[in-house]
Amino acid sequence: MTATLSEFRQRAKTAIEDVRLQGALDGGTGKLWEMRRLTFEELPNSDALRDHFKAIRSATLRNLVEHLETFEKNATAAGANVHWARDGTDAREIVISIAQEHGVKLVTKSKSMATEEIHLNEALAEVGVEAIETDLGEYIVQLAEETPSHIIAPAIHKTRHEAAELLGRESGRSLSPDDLTTLTGEARKLLRKRFLTAGMGISGGNMIVAETGSVVLVTNEGNARMVTSVPPVHIAVVGIEKIIPTWDAAAIWLSLLARSASGQPLSIYTSVITGPSRAGDPDGTGEVHIVLLDNGRSELVGTKYEEVLQCIRCGACLNVCPVYREAGGHSYDSPYPGPIGAVVTPLLLGRENYEALPHASSLCGACKEVCPVRIDLPRMLLELRADQVAERTIPWKERKAEEAGAFVFKHEKLMRFMTNAARLAQRPFSRDGKLHLPQRLNPALERQLPALAKRSFREMWKSGELEEK
Repeated sequence: MTATLSEFRQRAKTAIEDVRLQGALDGGTGKLWEMRRLTFEELPNSDALRDHFKAIRSATLRNLVEHLETFEKNATAAGANVHWARDGTDAREIVISIAQEHGVKLVTKSKSMATEEIHLNEALAEVGVEAIETDLGEYIVQLAEETPSHIIAPAIHKTRHEAAELLGRESGRSLSPDDLTTLTGEARKLLRKRFLTAGMGISGGNMIVAETGSVVLVTNEGNARMVTSVPPVHIAVVGIEKIIPTWDAAAIWLSLLARSASGQPLSIYTSVITGPSRAGDPDGTGEVHIVLLDNGRSELVGTKYEEVLQCIRCGACLNVCPVYREAGGHSYDSPYPGPIGAVVTPLLLGRENYEALPHASSLCGACKEVCPVRIDLPRMLLELRADQVAERTIPWKERKAEEAGAFVFKHEKLMRFMTNAARLAQRPFSRDGKLHLPQRLNPALERQLPALAKRSFREMWKSGELEEK
């Protein structure tokens, strides 16, 4: 997976020209954003609660090792098996070894960004284990042989017509896109037999609570509970940054997560898993494994990027981002798209592989404003851009162009000369205040740039013309 500047631009261009996709993105993100706004208006002292939660997340990360060790102790005491995965390779090997130990051939999965990050489904397929996604959006995306395009709404790029076609193809029936009840019922039928025959269930974890060694799952479908309670073995793959010290702190997390993600006071299903089932429990698995995934997270602790680990994966920043809402999730070619993905993807999956993402932002600040933890993503996007300059990782042509521009901007007389020269050079291409450049000369690709004004702001200021107006 990569997102070079040319790759991102081409994928974004294709997405912007796709009228169907633009309609799906506008409708999906717009609805989520509006619901989020309304529920926060109803939450008393929401700003103070967000500030308090940020302080909790910051303090937790400062003592990350201590909280993780407490979690391991309490989870083990509750009967769970805790595994530490240094990277994606470790995590895949742990899961595969457990599957092979139990002779598993079919796995049901609930929605999990961590397993997308480590490409777990592909690794299981290579050893003959079929992994079936059971979240409806994830299932539709899997049927389409695609990857999720949104952190909480994986099929946000799909219309109901496409969903009906995919489910109909899988079931061998003709399904109406206007009968949503029948569509969901058909998905339920297709998945039910998988739940009953799976040898193992795999989930992620919205948070892990050190106080009791519990894994918490937050969903709006009941399928995750089928994954964690019906198969004889359950594995939860969770990033180490998802730790929360106490249940009091977890309650704040839950309150802000649902409102930020889907505009609900609380998600429909909040499941708490503390070890395997006990005598007298009506359901539950006999074996629970928790894989704590590092994959570069610990390297960010104590750095200028530590703040990104405060993210609770609500997806709110995607819904307000002008770049994501046009380019869509697949342009990022990462499990984590949007503003949070533009920061966390290069940091976890390699800056050299995702050189375009720090530039996939207008720096408007909407992502920071909407974030329940107030993560300063614009600051970190600028930090990543500065790192690219220092590390010389951007293409040499663009680097030289930026270096030349920086040199001009630093010298006032040269800047004035170049501006006047550009004003003369633009005359053959300037009409109605716009530059009509040949495509090969247009740095903004197909977007028309504004022409330089006849007089600069500095000239107008010195002449007193602005005061007269």
